[in-house]
Amino acid sequence: MFQTARWISVCALAAAAAAVWLPEPVRVQPAVTTESAGDDADDPAIWIHPKDASRSLVIGTNKAAAPRGALVVYGLDGKVRQRIEGLDRPNNVDVEYGLKLGGRRADIAVTTERFQKRLRVFRIDEKTGMLEDVSSGGGIPVLEGREGRGREPMGIALYRRPRDGAVFAIVAPKEGPLDGYLEQYRLLDDGTGKVKGVKVREFGAFSGAGEIEAVAVDDELGYVYYADEDTGLRKYHADPEHPLAQKELALFARAGYQGNREGLAIYAAGKGKGYLISTDQVKGNSRYLLYRREGTAADPHDHSEVVAVIEGGADSTDGIEATARPLGRGFPRGMLAAMNSAGKNFFFFNWADVETALGRR
Repeated sequence: MFQTARWISVCALAAAAAAVWLPEPVRVQPAVTTESAGDDADDPAIWIHPKDASRSLVIGTNKAAAPRGALVVYGLDGKVRQRIEGLDRPNNVDVEYGLKLGGRRADIAVTTERFQKRLRVFRIDEKTGMLEDVSSGGGIPVLEGREGRGREPMGIALYRRPRDGAVFAIVAPKEGPLDGYLEQYRLLDDGTGKVKGVKVREFGAFSGAGEIEAVAVDDELGYVYYADEDTGLRKYHADPEHPLAQKELALFARAGYQGNREGLAIYAAGKGKGYLISTDQVKGNSRYLLYRREGTAADPHDHSEVVAVIEGGADSTDGIEATARPLGRGFPRGMLAAMNSAGKNFFFFNWADVETALGRR
C-alpha cells in the first residue's frame, strides 16, 4: 500500500538542505464541510455516543476573545447543534470518557481558556447531546507561577489511565522553558459535582524554536505526543506515576514538512496498531503525515517512517482529531476531522475514503 514514493527536498532545522523520503500524497475529498465556527476555527474533538454512534458529535473551538469565543458543537452532518459563547479565547479542546463526577460517570469536553489562564470543563449529556459547564469555581486555574505568555494555556489533551480510571489534562502554554514545558493535572470531583484540577507534574523538552500547542494522548498504549512545531514530534509516557515519566521516548518527524507541525491525532485501529497523524500546516492545501502507531517490530518508539501523506484541500490546518470507531453509515471506518482556516470551519473526512485512496496507489 505504501510503496509508491518520491524524493522531496526540505530544509532541516538550521536551513540545511536534506533529502527526505516521503510517500506520494493521496487526495481525499471531505465527506462533510461544516458550518462556520464564527471568527476563527481552531481545534476539533470527537465525542462518540455510547449507544448510537450516528449521534456522535464534533466539538470545535471558535478562537476569539470574550464574548465571541465559543465551543461550537456539530452533528456528523456538519450542522451546528449548540454554541457555548462567552469563552475568552478558547484554543484547543479534547474529550474524555468516564470521569467520576457526582456519584456517577460523566463524559467531558475540556477547553483551554487562554486569556483567563484556566480550563473550562463541560459535561456531555448522553440523552440530549448538550454540553453543561461543570468547572469548579467557574474554571480551573493552570500554569500558576509562570510569567507572561507562559501563563496562557493553548494546547490540551486528556488521558484516562486504564488501571484506575483516573483522568488527567495535559496543558501546553504559549511559551515555556526548555525543560518542563507541559503541565499535567488530575481532574477530580470537588465534592459538589464540579471538576477541579490538581497539578501532578511538569515535563517535556522544548527546542526553544516556535512553540508547542498540539498534544495528543494514546489512552490504550499510554503515550503522549506533542509537536515542537519547528523541530519535530516528541513522545513521553502519559502516566505521571510511570517510573520513566520524565524520560523522552522519541523525537521524530525532524524533516519533511513544508509548514509548521500543528495538529496531532491518534487513529487507533485495534491491537495497538493504527496511525499517529500530524498536520503539516500548508496554506491552501494542508497535508497530514501518517506514522505507525505501533512503531517497528524492533522498537515500539521508532516512528521515523512516514507511511502515508494525505491532502484534503483544507487551508492552513491547525487542529485535527481522528477516530477508528464506526460513526454510522456515513463514517463506517471512522473519520479525520480537520480545521479549515479559509472557511473558518472544519472538514470531516470519511476514513473509508482514505483507505480507498491509499489502496489505489
